[in-house]
Amino acid sequence: MNSRTHSDEQVSQIAASLREFGFTNPVLIDEKCGVIAGHGRIQAAKKIGLDEVPCIVIEGLTEAQKKAYVISDNSIALNSGWNLENLRLEIESLKEMDFDIDLIGFDDEFLSSLTFDHDSEVEMPVLADGDKEPFQQKTFTLHDEQASIVDDAVTLARSNPLVDTGLNENSNGNALALICQQWLESQNG
Repeated sequence: MNSRTHSDEQVSQIAASLREFGFTNPVLIDEKCGVIAGHGRIQAAKKIGLDEVPCIVIEGLTEAQKKAYVISDNSIALNSGWNLENLRLEIESLKEMDFDIDLIGFDDEFLSSLTFDHDSEVEMPVLADGDKEPFQQKTFTLHDEQASIVDDAVTLARSNPLVDTGLNENSNGNALALICQQWLESQNG
């Protein structure tokens, strides 16, 4: 039994991947031909009319290990992330090679969020009085959850009396510098 679900859209994506790249990831089965990993690939193979799929037999797993592997095979991949700048560059490179970007599995909304028009001018935010040279503007792209963590850390650091005596007239800049300084000190022992 597999608790992971595969929508028709995702099965179609897997099927398109199978057509483009071939069956590069075999299905894992136990000694009794029970599927351990590859449920979506089997559905996609059926969709494109394949009668056989490559399999690897995994022997010696207990029932508990099989159940746990079915879950971990799907869940561990969810724990990874993307270097969005590298991903954007790779996707731009694929586009330049006229590769069908639909085959890589991202939806249009996500792909458009990665798009950055190099020809357009990026408007820098207006800095408040006091935030002028020799000050530097640093810009970061953060996921909403990361932004929330940074905001919470800056808010907490602003309550530190050292922020009021920082080099920057902007308390957010002092707070961020203090957070970074404390982190570096903790890393350097």
